[in-house]
Amino acid sequence: MSRQNYLFTSESVSEGHPDKVCDRISDAVLDAFLGEEENARVACETFATTNCVVVGGEVGLSDRSRLAEFMGRIDGIVRDCVRDIGYEQDEFHWNTLQLHNMLHPQSAHIAQGVDRDGAGDQGIMFGFAVDETPELMPAPILYSHAILKRLAEVRKSGKEKTLGPDAKSQLTLRYENGKPVEVMQLVLSTQHTDEAQTSDDIRAIVEPYIREVLPNQWLTDKTEWWVNPTGTFVIGGPDGDAGLTGRKIIVDTYGGAAPHGGGAFSGKDPTKVDRSAAYAARYLAKNIVAAGLAHKCTLQLSYAIGVAKPLSIYVDTHGTGQVHESAIENAISKVMDLTPRGIREHLELTRPIYARTAAYGHFGRAPEADGGFSWERTDLVDALKKSV
Repeated sequence: MSRQNYLFTSESVSEGHPDKVCDRISDAVLDAFLGEEENARVACETFATTNCVVVGGEVGLSDRSRLAEFMGRIDGIVRDCVRDIGYEQDEFHWNTLQLHNMLHPQSAHIAQGVDRDGAGDQGIMFGFAVDETPELMPAPILYSHAILKRLAEVRKSGKEKTLGPDAKSQLTLRYENGKPVEVMQLVLSTQHTDEAQTSDDIRAIVEPYIREVLPNQWLTDKTEWWVNPTGTFVIGGPDGDAGLTGRKIIVDTYGGAAPHGGGAFSGKDPTKVDRSAAYAARYLAKNIVAAGLAHKCTLQLSYAIGVAKPLSIYVDTHGTGQVHESAIENAISKVMDLTPRGIREHLELTRPIYARTAAYGHFGRAPEADGGFSWERTDLVDALKKSV
């Protein structure tokens, strides 16, 4: 049996973190193309530094003559993202930043495999779920996200005007009998606007919101708080540290509580199994746990470029399964078509639903009416129970 009493730590970063600025831009570009054509092809990478954003990668529409028109929209998309996040600093401002657009048409050699409904690349993807939270997510990453999301809400509403867009959180939770019971270490670093503000000043601002988000009994006299431990944090965002798309893959997923195949999500259309199959793996793992087939589940899928069917399906229930893993593996193939096309259709992934995923985690979010976070639905529970 796995350990029952231990400490585990996960971190999150805010929408204003340099890497997350880039993820947001890449996914906003993706949404723009999908809004124009559901079969658009996009692999968009973004780099951000002092007052400069570079966008590059491959894009495709069925009518290539429309690509030139679309390229003219990229400038506005980038500036709208930076403005919504909240950057109006002297050295990184939505209105004055320099944009270099280096997007170009998708490789015909890649397209030929995808157009036959094969996977857009080889790779391995993991999904995970655990019943320690109602969202069936690991608690450290779930609540690290929740803290930063709440702080962003009060910052953008104008309630806390001295908070800046760039922030990071980190929680060390103590587990007892396999369940989270106490916060042992709490780290929060947030950009702020006034150089005279001290760490104590910032804690006075953020602590009420942190307490609002965390379960009451988790914060105790033993909890150590580390709020802006280096002191002043006025220079932030891409002016303080360069950003790139796809550099926060553990933040995006399970906070280190599960394996990761290595592929990033943002800026990739759903023909890329790095994204769509990782979403499918989370969907299946969550439904396995929601069905009561296990308390914890790790699921792996693998693909080859140009090949439709997954090469392998692997399930590990970590000693918590109510049935054998092989029975669950066999059931998976019965309840869901795991070809790239099957995943896209089942989870309705060709909609413009991706910019919202760029910050505060791709998993553990509530499914939305327009198809956003469809991979968080638990509508396979009955089918799985019948198939094992």
